Amino acid sequence: MNLPQNLLIAIKAALESGAAIMDIYNNNFEVEFKSDLSPLTKADIASHDIIVKYLKGTNIPILSEEGKAIPYEERKLWNDCWIVDPLDGTKEFIKKNGEFTVNIAMVSNHIPIIGVVYTPALKELFFAESSIGSFKIIIDSNFEINNLLALSTKLPCKLTPIEFTIVASRSHLSEETTAYINELQLIHTHIQMISKGSSLKLCMVAEGEANCYPRFAPTMEWDTAAGHAICKYAGKNVIDWVTKKELLYNNKELTNNWFVVN
Repeated sequence: MNLPQNLLIAIKAALESGAAIMDIYNNNFEVEFKSDLSPLTKADIASHDIIVKYLKGTNIPILSEEGKAIPYEERKLWNDCWIVDPLDGTKEFIKKNGEFTVNIAMVSNHIPIIGVVYTPALKELFFAESSIGSFKIIIDSNFEINNLLALSTKLPCKLTPIEFTIVASRSHLSEETTAYINELQLIHTHIQMISKGSSLKLCMVAEGEANCYPRFAPTMEWDTAAGHAICKYAGKNVIDWVTKKELLYNNKELTNNWFVVN
């Protein structure tokens, strides 16, 4: 089976941008701060430029964290769009702990139908598409993009942990998230907590390494869209805490509601 064309384009974009990120990661780099005081490095910009180079050939509009703001009056006319975070986990990138990702998603009528999450430092590539499911592969010396699907492992690939395992943000653990975890402790005798950066938390649930990822703190659509697709096509749920339905994308407000992945 061949990979769908748009998925293949997204994977190539993620791999090339990941290589550019690592070139900067392995050298000295400066950190700037955006108007909301979130950090920005030249790796964010380099990755954005590479991804846009690939995706613009699809003639599908692109919504990227590092791209220009696009008014909702324009975006609401889009049936399909790419949603991109060129470097998710910039704080983890700056700390040099390896827990940062490239996130590329395609959304159709507010639902993710393609997701690519690549961890350049760990060489883990997660990808998903609505017609084929979700997969993971380690990018090593045997990697061949023309044989990608055959070499990849279908998700979920691990048995659900015996202990109820919750994965939470390494940098953004809110009081509300802690309260939710405390409630789960009343239901489950033994709970294991794992802290992880970036969209790797979603991927851990998709793999079967974690049972649950609660997020009761702000996130943006580009933080979650790709990981959402990985979870969705691995048979997992990404539930909006307000609507109690699946989290939706390309909304008027690009800040997500709180959500739970399980």
